[in-house]
Amino acid sequence: MNNTFPFLTEFDGKVPEIHDTVYVDISARIIGNVVIDEGASIWPMTVIRADAAKIAIGKRTVISDFAFIESPEEYPVKIEDEVLVSHGATIHGAHIGSRSLVGIGAIVLDGAVVSPGCIIGAGSFIAAGAFIPPNSLVMGTPGRVIREIKHGEHNNIQRQIELLYEKSRRYMGL
Repeated sequence: MNNTFPFLTEFDGKVPEIHDTVYVDISARIIGNVVIDEGASIWPMTVIRADAAKIAIGKRTVISDFAFIESPEEYPVKIEDEVLVSHGATIHGAHIGSRSLVGIGAIVLDGAVVSPGCIIGAGSFIAAGAFIPPNSLVMGTPGRVIREIKHGEHNNIQRQIELLYEKSRRYMGL
């Protein structure tokens, strides 16, 4: 298996399940009980490690360069559809709702729930067990809801996801 897909690592009999429309950069590493849905993209130097609990990544979700996603015991990770996880972000045992953006270098910890349509600002820290209401802009350490997301901000996230989806197709030679 690893000769064909060197970025995949089996762990305890669990082999990552990746839809054939997913772009995965050759330098990424995907380990164990991971399921990645159609049209998602996994960019350079990303690590997705599910050697304790499951990680599920939704349709057309973008996991940017140097992101780290891990699911510790009792804290499976779910990243819903059309989420943008930015460069160097860490998702550790958390749930990220659809059409959200997790900013550059942000950290979201065990049991935290980021509801749909949120923006977690660059460098923000979401504590274990935190609940972020839908359509919230969160900034700071610890992360605090600053205000509700504006319509134009949602459009910007969708535009970024679309641009990265199209770029991933070019990387795949499609």
